[in-house]
Amino acid sequence: MPIEVVIALAVLLILGMWALYTAQRLNSLHIRTDAALAQLEATLDRRAAVVSALAPELEGIAARAEATELAQGSFDERATRERELSAAIAQRFEARPAVLADAEGRIHLAHRFYNEAVSDTRALRLRPAVKLLRLGGTAKLPEYFELSQIEV
Repeated sequence: MPIEVVIALAVLLILGMWALYTAQRLNSLHIRTDAALAQLEATLDRRAAVVSALAPELEGIAARAEATELAQGSFDERATRERELSAAIAQRFEARPAVLADAEGRIHLAHRFYNEAVSDTRALRLRPAVKLLRLGGTAKLPEYFELSQIEV
């Protein structure tokens, strides 16, 4: 077997192993992003539940925020509901109770974890070789969730 064929096969094997590793890493990043999004939604829902318990007059606003699903493509709608809830909280509470402050602190953490996962996923997905080989499969490119839209 000529040396050129052996070298070509070795290069193809290395490229194949790289593609497999990258596809598996990308799958792990998508799973991490989905888990972080679920955690962010859970923390936002927890704040809505805390507000409902502390201020029954805000239960309607909190229920609307909680009923709006936090999913790729519907971030604007959820952010609008959360802004309404934040404004109602600001009017109702001069000093926030500890349980509400804790819920809001958890929102900030979940938001950071989610956007970090999105950043890592997008960094890998947008590489030219990954795009060329379509290693991202059919998964949608994740979006950032802007917490600045919500005054927590």
